[in-house]
Amino acid sequence: MSLDVGDVRIGIAVSDLMGVIANPLETYTRKGNLEVDAKYIVDLAKSKEVSLFISGLPLGLNGQENEQTTKTRLFIDELARQCDIPVKYMDERFTTLSAERVLIQGNVRRENRKKVIDKVAATIILQNYLDQKR
Repeated sequence: MSLDVGDVRIGIAVSDLMGVIANPLETYTRKGNLEVDAKYIVDLAKSKEVSLFISGLPLGLNGQENEQTTKTRLFIDELARQCDIPVKYMDERFTTLSAERVLIQGNVRRENRKKVIDKVAATIILQNYLDQKR
């Protein structure tokens, strides 16, 4: 399961059973409570029999960590506290931009793109991980 962790939403994607293809699952709207948000993700992961989390790591263009990186790590720390599913990080620079391009090419209207862009970004993060693994 891949996560694109944002301040307002978390994009979620999962792979097929063979670990070859990433598929968008949902966009979760955060409730403003770290424990509640993490519990939702943990429960979802357990229902999908997830064995590994891949979290996007939002680095600056220079490759350095920033405020958003810290927020993501805080969320992942809470996730790890609530379950024993291991977590790996993937550089997520340009994934939202790539997701935006995919949606534009698919003729998705601007108002609808906002609803799905996070789960598409999570799908790109996961597919990148799966491709590197092969």
